[in-house]
Amino acid sequence: MAPQTPDRSPRVRQAIVTVVYVVCVVASFIGSGALGGTPIAEAADGLLSSESTLLAPGSGAFSIWTVIYIGLGAYTVWQWTDAVDPRRIAWLVTASLVLNAAWIFVVQAGVVLLSVVVIVVLLAVLAETFRRLVTTRPRGRVEAVVADGTMGLYLGWVCVATCANIAAALYGAGVDGGTTPQWWAVAVLAVVAAVGVAIAVYGRGRLAVAAAIVWGLGWIAQARLEGIPASTATALAAVAAAVVIAFATAAARLRAGPMPVRS
Repeated sequence: MAPQTPDRSPRVRQAIVTVVYVVCVVASFIGSGALGGTPIAEAADGLLSSESTLLAPGSGAFSIWTVIYIGLGAYTVWQWTDAVDPRRIAWLVTASLVLNAAWIFVVQAGVVLLSVVVIVVLLAVLAETFRRLVTTRPRGRVEAVVADGTMGLYLGWVCVATCANIAAALYGAGVDGGTTPQWWAVAVLAVVAAVGVAIAVYGRGRLAVAAAIVWGLGWIAQARLEGIPASTATALAAVAAAVVIAFATAAARLRAGPMPVRS
């Protein structure tokens, strides 16, 4: 690979990433209700709460955001250590942070249909980030953790969150699955399993993205077994999807071997 040249304005890029990260963290505190905002579970008439639809994960699932935000903070600090962005992800990370904050404010405003548009765009941005990370090797173990690991968790969680968000928007629009909503939920979880397997194969067994998807699916199962609305079929489908993704990821990783790094 040809030597990397510094960005023309690396400090501008680094500063923008930092400012946007801070804004996103503040937005997350607003979304939690800590800074006077309405908690996401209570906003938009509770459509995004754990009791809204069969695809809503239990409230404990959202603790993954703490890990993701810590990882994004680590990436923000790390990107100040180098004047190059050879894997071309800095602006994508910035876009994801902007969209993350936008999603929170849209939900706070109660516009759930618009939140679907925002989260789908966020998913697309994270998918492109993941593609770039898979196709270019990290320059060291630290980069592998703060970039590949963080963005993998971010993508995996947003995959699950997108399904829950769409289900909530449909429910809010009066689409509730008719007399057999659990079978629609099972069908969606089958799609999640297929997507998870595809990511495992393409990403050669990246653990972070699979871990986040499995985490989300586990909390969907917990919510359907212990919460309202209850659905054993949905819970079993979520567990089955999680197991399939875990096995597919392990198999892909064994085949690919350890993630190579560039010195």
